[in-house]
Amino acid sequence: MTEPRPRSAEHAITVDAPAEDVYRIVATAVDWPVHFPPTVHVDLLDSDGAEERIRIWATANDEVKCWTSRRVHAPDAMSVKFRQEVTASPVAFMRGEWRITPLDSARSRVTLLHTYGAIDDDPRSAEWIGRAVDGNSGQELAKLKRAAEMSGRLGELLLSFEDSVTVAAGPEDVYDFLYRAAEWPRRIPHVSRLELTESTDGVQRMAMDTRTADGSVHTTESVRVCLPPDRIVYKQMVTPALMTAHTGSWHLTAGPAGGTVATARHTVLLAPDRVRDVLGPDATIATAREFVRKALGGNSTVTLRHAKAHAEAPVRGTAAEGSLA
Repeated sequence: MTEPRPRSAEHAITVDAPAEDVYRIVATAVDWPVHFPPTVHVDLLDSDGAEERIRIWATANDEVKCWTSRRVHAPDAMSVKFRQEVTASPVAFMRGEWRITPLDSARSRVTLLHTYGAIDDDPRSAEWIGRAVDGNSGQELAKLKRAAEMSGRLGELLLSFEDSVTVAAGPEDVYDFLYRAAEWPRRIPHVSRLELTESTDGVQRMAMDTRTADGSVHTTESVRVCLPPDRIVYKQMVTPALMTAHTGSWHLTAGPAGGTVATARHTVLLAPDRVRDVLGPDATIATAREFVRKALGGNSTVTLRHAKAHAEAPVRGTAAEGSLA
């Protein structure tokens, strides 16, 4: 086995926002799926405030990878250092740092540093990692700049909500319905097309056409991370025009009398410059928030009701398929 040689990369961008606002986004990794295009989902494994361990699912050269990192926060120095504890092939090791340097009270410079090595020091793998680091860093810095510069509007543009359905059955059959999304076009009325692939166990890519209550059809492309027995998380990599980002999850928890509470959660970042194009010349951000809440909440509630019918059916695959009384 050949010892991997360290390779380094540096990327930077100037942001028209105070350093504190930029640092806050960098430090809050669980929110990265909303802000950073490559990041699908982040689980916070443990934290003592100064250090944390996170598990990340993200795209790299259009492949979905998962790794675990330890991060050290230094808010006084406006720095977050990271080191991958569990890597994803072909990465042998990866470490780096986010540095935020105040330029003045309203501007800052962000520098993102990486040092990495490839398994067996394979040159093709090293080139692959370098392309992934360059591509992801460029996207992340551009979106970090956008998020920090619009931080004053996040309160009106960002919305999170959830809907729940109680199921008189155990979680395994509800999870099975949600996991087998390839069958949704014949099971759920608002899903007209769905293509699903699962090249890695538990990681699904999904392209779907859905109809909203007004009859319009929206095409989305998502990455789903399936975490049995009680959770599926996802991010839409291609969103409807009204949204800049959309992440969501299906959660199953214990319900009354041995049943299950199935919950659909959504977090959406609106695209303010597209509101009137999509909803009409008189539409406002408030109009868009109401529209998204109704459309997404309505569709996911219908999905949960079909999951309930499927799980509660005495003979699955017959009475519950494709209909709701």
